[in-house]
Amino acid sequence: MAIQIFDTLTRQKQTAFPDGQKRVGMYLCGPTVYGDAHLGNAKTAVAFDVVRRWLEYRGHAVRFVSNVTDVGHITEDALDEGRDRIAERAALERVEPMEIADRYFWKYFDEMGRLHVRRPDVTPRASGHIPQQIELVEDLLARGLAYVADGSVYFRVAAFPGYGKLSRRVIDELSIGTRELARCSKSDPRDFALWKKADPSHVQRWKSPWGEGFPGWHLECSAMALQYLGEGFDIHAGGLDLQFPHHEAEIAQAEGAGRRFARLWMHGNMLTVNGEKMSRSKGNFITLADFFAEHDPLLLRFLFVQSHYRATAEVSAETLQAATSGLRRLRDLRRELARRASSGPPGHAEALEARLAAARAAFETAMDDDFDTPAALATLFVLARDLQAALAGPVPQGTILHALELVSSLGEGVLGLLPEEQDAPDAERFDRVMSLLLAERARHRTNRDYTRADALRAGLAAAGIEIEDGPDGARWTLSA
Repeated sequence: MAIQIFDTLTRQKQTAFPDGQKRVGMYLCGPTVYGDAHLGNAKTAVAFDVVRRWLEYRGHAVRFVSNVTDVGHITEDALDEGRDRIAERAALERVEPMEIADRYFWKYFDEMGRLHVRRPDVTPRASGHIPQQIELVEDLLARGLAYVADGSVYFRVAAFPGYGKLSRRVIDELSIGTRELARCSKSDPRDFALWKKADPSHVQRWKSPWGEGFPGWHLECSAMALQYLGEGFDIHAGGLDLQFPHHEAEIAQAEGAGRRFARLWMHGNMLTVNGEKMSRSKGNFITLADFFAEHDPLLLRFLFVQSHYRATAEVSAETLQAATSGLRRLRDLRRELARRASSGPPGHAEALEARLAAARAAFETAMDDDFDTPAALATLFVLARDLQAALAGPVPQGTILHALELVSSLGEGVLGLLPEEQDAPDAERFDRVMSLLLAERARHRTNRDYTRADALRAGLAAAGIEIEDGPDGARWTLSA
C-alpha cells in the first residue's frame, strides 16, 4: 500500500506521495537552545527520526531540515512580551547569549546521538538567516499584511482569511484571554510580531529598515523552510504544542507572502510522567542528562517507539520496566542470531523463511499506515518468539543470515533500537571472555563437578549475566 500520513490540516489520512515521487522535503521544528534538552524534546526527535528512516527504507531520498532557534524566542511568545529566553539565561550565567546558544546546541545533538537520532541534512540557525527573514517581512508589508508600530513589525491577522485553519480556531475567539492593547503597540491583540524593536539592554540585535531589532520566533521557520526546501515542500513536522500559535503563524507568513508552504502537517503528541503532564512546577521535569545518568538512552527510544507518535507516551517506573524487558528480548535475539550466523547446516528452512517474509510484510503494512510503530514493534516480538523457539534446535545457516538481516534492517535500520554491538572491540573481547567462561562451566559439568559449575553460574548471575542451557549448549544474556 502507499504510505498514508495523518495530515493535521485536513484532519484525515492522506496518500503521502504521488506514484514515482522519490525526493521528499521534510522540515522539523527544532529546539530553542537555552537550556538542557528534556524528555519532550526527545519524544519529538525520535518520532520524526523514525518517519525519516521509514521514508528512506521505502526508497525515498529525504532532505531533512531541522532548525535551531538561537534568537527571538521570548518568554511569553503568545503575547509577544517578556525577555528573549537565551538572553535571559545568558544574563543569569553572566556570559554572552551566543555562548549559551553554542553550548546547548552541541549538547543537544550529542544527546540526540545517544538516542540514535540521526543528524539533519541541514540545521539552519535563526541568527544566520536574518536577511531572509527581513525579506519575508518586506514582502508582507508590501502586500498589506503587516504594519510597523514603534520600531516593531506585526502581522495583521484580520487581513489573512486563512488564519486559524490549522488549529481550527475561530479568528474572533483568538483575542480571548489576551492582555490590554495599552501594554503593547499592536493594533489588534491577535496580531503577532514579525520583527521586534530591541530595547537598550538586548544584546542580540540586527539593523533593519525599521531600526535595530531581532526577528520574531515564528518568522525563522517560514523563511528557512522555504530557503532550504522550496515552495510546496512535502512535510512539516513538530510537537503538538507548536500547532498554535507557531505553526499557524508560519502558514500565515508564508502564504501571506504569496508562497506555497507545506503540503502535509504532522504533529507528535506530548508525554506524561507518572500520569501527569511534565512540568517544572510539578517537580516531574526530567532532562535527558538526568535520564541518561540512570538509564540506557535506547531505553527511552524504545519507550517512545512503542507508542504511536500521535499518542501520549507515559514515563513511569512501570513503563520503563516493561521497556527494559522488551528491549532486552530484541537485543538477545539479535545477539543470538549473530552468534549462530557462522555455524549451522547449509541451506534454508522453508517454513521459517515463509515466516520471515510474513513478518516483513506485516511490519511494512503497519509502518505504511501513518507510521504505526506499536503494531510494527508487536510484529517483531511475535517474530522473536518464533525465532527463539526455532533456535532451540538446528537452523540452516542461510535462514539464520536472512533472519539476522531482517531483524537488523527493521529493528535498527527503521526503529533505531539495535546497534551492531560487534562493531565495538570491547564487545568482541567480552564475547571471547564469555566463551571461555561457558567452556569452563561445560568442563565442570562434564566432570560432574556441579558445585563449581553452579558457583560459576551464580557468580555470572550476580554480575547481571544469565546462563540458559539448551540442546546446542549454553548461551548467555544480559539481565535487566
